[in-house]
Amino acid sequence: MTAPPPIHPILIRGPDDALAAAAAADSIGKPLVLMAPPAAGALWLRGVVERVRKAHPGLEVAGLLDCGDRAGEAQGALAAGLRLVLFTGRPDMAGRLAAIAAARGAALLTRRPPALDLAAQSSAEGRGRHRGPSLEALCRGWLARDQG
Repeated sequence: MTAPPPIHPILIRGPDDALAAAAAADSIGKPLVLMAPPAAGALWLRGVVERVRKAHPGLEVAGLLDCGDRAGEAQGALAAGLRLVLFTGRPDMAGRLAAIAAARGAALLTRRPPALDLAAQSSAEGRGRHRGPSLEALCRGWLARDQG
């Protein structure tokens, strides 16, 4: 299994999160990986990514769905066209899913990469669910870090 390049996703809970992250990424010329929580679903994430692409046509953006140990959900995410899928289940299933991903030009991750959780950061820093410049600043700082 070939390892994909390191990614630094931003965990989103809705389109407002995604658009703020996209504005930040676009402003500093960094690619963006939007990570959906497990309950979101592949089609929801694909729709959010498409919306971001329309709003920021020059931005390189991908969606990452956390499927946990649910192989069927991971296979469905790949079938839905997602390019990044996180699967933390059995290694034999991961091998099969990695082959499916490779055939589709996608990547299967078996370890959750460090991610910026916008909801946790907003709550911890007293911002609640406000989606203004401070959220963009959080994303810009995360994306600008030397995370290699």
